[in-house]
Amino acid sequence: MPQLNDLSRSLVVLEQDATLIAVIEMGQSNWLVAGIVPGVERSPLKKLAVDESALLKLLNRWREEAEKAGHRIERIAIAFEAGRDGFWLARWLRARGIEAHVIHASSVAVSREHRRAKTDRLDTELLKRAFLGWLRGERDHCRMVAIPTLAQEDAKRPKRERVVGEQSRIVNRMKAALARLGIRGFNPKLKKAVERLDGLRTPEGEPIPPNTLAELKHDMERRRLVRSQIREIEGTRLERLEQAPGDGPHVMVRLLARVIGVGVETADMLVQEVLSRNLRDRRAVARYGGLTGSPDESGKKRREKGLARSGNARVRRGMIQLAWRFLMFQKDSALAHWFYARTKNAPQTRKTMIVALARKLLIALWRLAREGAIPEGIVLRPAL
Repeated sequence: MPQLNDLSRSLVVLEQDATLIAVIEMGQSNWLVAGIVPGVERSPLKKLAVDESALLKLLNRWREEAEKAGHRIERIAIAFEAGRDGFWLARWLRARGIEAHVIHASSVAVSREHRRAKTDRLDTELLKRAFLGWLRGERDHCRMVAIPTLAQEDAKRPKRERVVGEQSRIVNRMKAALARLGIRGFNPKLKKAVERLDGLRTPEGEPIPPNTLAELKHDMERRRLVRSQIREIEGTRLERLEQAPGDGPHVMVRLLARVIGVGVETADMLVQEVLSRNLRDRRAVARYGGLTGSPDESGKKRREKGLARSGNARVRRGMIQLAWRFLMFQKDSALAHWFYARTKNAPQTRKTMIVALARKLLIALWRLAREGAIPEGIVLRPAL
């Protein structure tokens, strides 16, 4: 029995004589639309401005051409690659009765020639071939991306806006500017760092040059602004958790935050990015988290090329950091014992095994959030 979210193939029987098929090669300034119209021998290709209304008119015109050729169109299926434009067009088309799909770009097979020809027209031909095979039910011909609702997309924004990396970049830039002058040991993150700048001296006994001093003060002001924005984002998140504790994702966040070593920020990231998705099984969870390997096997050659980069980079980074923190706060858990048993006699493998621990931990948290199954030996905080 096919799984509920099996996006590797279509589960609807394709009646090609009654189905209008179209693909879009989306650009910033225009769209190139290619179609397969029943009863029409030519392969229609039309360049449009970025206008959803013009796209709808084009599809209706192709439908009329098919009906003039004696084919009654009962289904319109359209697809385009996931990219900068997101999922708004797919939601807009579905609201108007058109079956819209978003193709995972890396799942479309392309020529491996070193200097292959690549144009928008050729790309639409590849998309048509891949989409047609998917509609016929051929497994893994290409893969589709789950289309989130507007609310689901919006729920991810606080985590992605929380610019902790920007704060670190500002601090590193300030330290580099001071090191260039030979000044070390000054902490630009202190509350009174701005007042202490004027009293700093280079090893030659000179004050900080005026342009560098102005740059440092500007960076400190930027860091203060970033910190205030981060505090505002975190405060808003806590308010929403308190206002709607019974909301589906909020229940998962509160449950994961009970695990000692997992904070609200990490729990919210995991729920919004991966755990709230209707993933098929534990393999799909690990694969989406980017915590699976990429073997290279051919003939007698057997080697591992490292982590696959096809998953969610935020989940991958967060889970590897959480795995190290997990070893500190959950030393008596079965997962921690598993890790220590495998690295006891080979400490040089700790960095490799931490990825395996992160994968097991992600699957355990997925089961905890979806089924309420508490992993063996994990200590929880009291319920609020």
